[in-house]
Amino acid sequence: MKILVIGHESSYEECTQKFGAHHQVMHARDHTYGGNNLTQADVVFDCINATTRPVNFYANWRGIVFLNTTEITLSSQVLGDISSGTQFFGFCGLSTFLNRDVLEVCLLREEDLQDLTEVCAKLETRFVPVADQVGLVTPRIVCMIINEAYYTVEEGTATRADIDQAMKLGTNYPYGPFEWGQRIGLKNVYRVLEAVYQATRDERYRICPLLKRESGY
Repeated sequence: MKILVIGHESSYEECTQKFGAHHQVMHARDHTYGGNNLTQADVVFDCINATTRPVNFYANWRGIVFLNTTEITLSSQVLGDISSGTQFFGFCGLSTFLNRDVLEVCLLREEDLQDLTEVCAKLETRFVPVADQVGLVTPRIVCMIINEAYYTVEEGTATRADIDQAMKLGTNYPYGPFEWGQRIGLKNVYRVLEAVYQATRDERYRICPLLKRESGY
């Protein structure tokens, strides 16, 4: 299959690591350049924040799009595009979340599950359907952990290095929360937490002032 990745170089590298052994992976850094390769693609991994996608970008193309819906629901983004014939699924397009054994995906309709099953079989990846909610599942958990780690440092309970080491040894996570935050990008962590907090008003997602300062917001 021909896969088009729209997003940062890190997204392209992760897709290449995950799919490149058996499929052709193309890259465009944004939608302006992505349009040039769209007609050649069978599947698109649109890793750019869904809220910045140009209106009707996929209107004249028929294929499968995995749309980064980490900060917004899939249904709020693509209902107006369904008539285009493009099949949309939501996923997390942030760094470190793509090159995983299991692809976390949300659907618009239950009847889309068969199409999702077929395309993931062709992509040779396992997947798990999750609810169409802001933050999906894994991203909101990881970002919440990063946020809690910042609260812990702000309170003077432990150092960043100690927290990273403790989390890797105690939970077998691939990265400690501070290392993971840098890999995801603190601005992205902030935006996910803010989006989930606005959607849920759950105090667990209220952003630590130290994280907010370091993210530049």
